[in-house]
Amino acid sequence: MLQSITEQVRDPRVAALLELAVFPDPEQVERAIAFYEQNAEAELLAYIEQGEMLGVVGFTPSGDKEITVTHIAVDPGSRGLGYGRGMLLDLMVQERPERVIAETDEEAVDFYRSVGFSVTGLGESPSGLERFRCVYEADEEE
Repeated sequence: MLQSITEQVRDPRVAALLELAVFPDPEQVERAIAFYEQNAEAELLAYIEQGEMLGVVGFTPSGDKEITVTHIAVDPGSRGLGYGRGMLLDLMVQERPERVIAETDEEAVDFYRSVGFSVTGLGESPSGLERFRCVYEADEEE
């Protein structure tokens, strides 16, 4: 079940999951935490099962009926069990967007493809990593 944890973004368990979604550098983690503290529209949700926080997904509205996934991570011990996909699908049911957008690197692009996102290459970032824009267009019936 997804639960809002935006107010608990400084909790060490939340920070540890956010660290998995960014380059594992204390400055990057602090930037991610500050993003949720300073952006009133940003929301961070956790997938909690039997009292254990297994993953997080953060997003912002990015237009009329559109959301942008800003962070997504699943605890390493729970990866490959469908929690990431489940979080995205639960987020879509909860928010009912017509379009979901995410930008990611080569490591996570296949995850988005497997959920049904279309993928467009954006070229290399200044850090030398290839970046991708992933877009999911919801059907009216969805």
